[in-house]
Amino acid sequence: MSDDLGPLVDRIVNAGVDTDLENVAIEKAMLIDELEDLEFDQWARLLEALPIEERLSQWQLISDDVQAEVLVEMRAEARLSIIDTLATDNLEQIFSLLSPEDLIELADSLPDHLIDLALQQMDQKQRLFFEHSNQFNENQIGRYADHNLLVLPQNAKVYDALRLLRRAIPECTDTLFLTDRAGRYAGTVPLQSTFGSPGHISLVELLDEQAEPLLAEMSLEESAEVLEKSEYVLLPIIDVKGMLIGRMTIKDGFQIMRESHEAENMARAGLSESEDLFSPILKSSMRRATWLGINLLTAFLASWAIGLFEATLQQVVALAVLMPIVASMGGIAGSQTLTLIIRGIALGQISRGNLMPLLIKELSVGCFNGFLWALAIGGVVAYWFSDFMIGLVIASAIAINIMAAAFSGVIIPVLLEKLKIDPALSGSVILTTVTDVVGFVTFLGLGTLFLI
Repeated sequence: MSDDLGPLVDRIVNAGVDTDLENVAIEKAMLIDELEDLEFDQWARLLEALPIEERLSQWQLISDDVQAEVLVEMRAEARLSIIDTLATDNLEQIFSLLSPEDLIELADSLPDHLIDLALQQMDQKQRLFFEHSNQFNENQIGRYADHNLLVLPQNAKVYDALRLLRRAIPECTDTLFLTDRAGRYAGTVPLQSTFGSPGHISLVELLDEQAEPLLAEMSLEESAEVLEKSEYVLLPIIDVKGMLIGRMTIKDGFQIMRESHEAENMARAGLSESEDLFSPILKSSMRRATWLGINLLTAFLASWAIGLFEATLQQVVALAVLMPIVASMGGIAGSQTLTLIIRGIALGQISRGNLMPLLIKELSVGCFNGFLWALAIGGVVAYWFSDFMIGLVIASAIAINIMAAAFSGVIIPVLLEKLKIDPALSGSVILTTVTDVVGFVTFLGLGTLFLI
């Protein structure tokens, strides 16, 4: 099935519109056949794309044995829109199929009474797994450790490993782990090294000395980066005592990075990655109101700067026509630098030692582009208004604003990082304010000096 669920959404929403009952019945039958082929993640994305009434209707078509998996794949708010409508016996049936890892995934968005209900459906071993994972916070890899791994005691032989491999092998598995009697991590053995080795050889002799475990307290993003830079499909996760508590696979790493980028992009607009497309109007409005208020304050600041030159604008109307050009050029130039620096910070490439050379480089780029586009725009404006001085004023303002944007694009994210504020979230708002104010003040100030 194609990843583009748009056509399927259209068919579901429009089902029943046809007045011909026979056509409606045929269409619904075709839809049911098509929906049966959906994977868990496709079901989740489809339900999230549907208005609430249609979502609840389609939920009834999902077989009982996969409903838990679909809920795990859904975003928090969309998931709760379904859970809130389910009867207790239905919830008990769904939660009886949840693994400890699934419950951990859901725990941050479920009310306590539903978590307790899910724990009641688990055996003692599963509850221990959950409690151990739950001691880590939502940004630590130990919380999401996969407990489905191959483990043998450190005195095991090759034939023990081969016997273990005859059972079901977990997905994304190319290694097994050794532990001592207390359960402390003792090393990693690549599965390929066991093939063809004599059965009596101790697995300790086949240890991969390069494999380094992940600490459970390590952040999700850092863990994903470590796994990405390693040559392994999975890495073991250990706690502060060296106890092996689980594993992280390359699949987990990709999911973490994808969710991290999604959360970052949503947060730039003041939204949460868990927000439902069809969340209640009042709820969505209140969330967005805060971000709109912040932007309103920055807009008032820019307007105040313009208001300082009201008399100039009344006498030289051309300046009002040209103001957006100055602000736009500075904003784009600054966002280019800002994006580059934020990426460098995320990758740990920005330090005190290279900050000054980087600032000089970006200022040099700003100078080059500033003068290049100042000449181009100044010439066009001078010809447009048949006034050389207006062309000179806007050329000077654009050159100054682009250089100010380059400087701000470097300094703002570095300062925010020092203040423990994520520059990806608030850097663009601050930068836009700076380039608007600098651009307007420079342009209108020069206009006042040379045109009035």
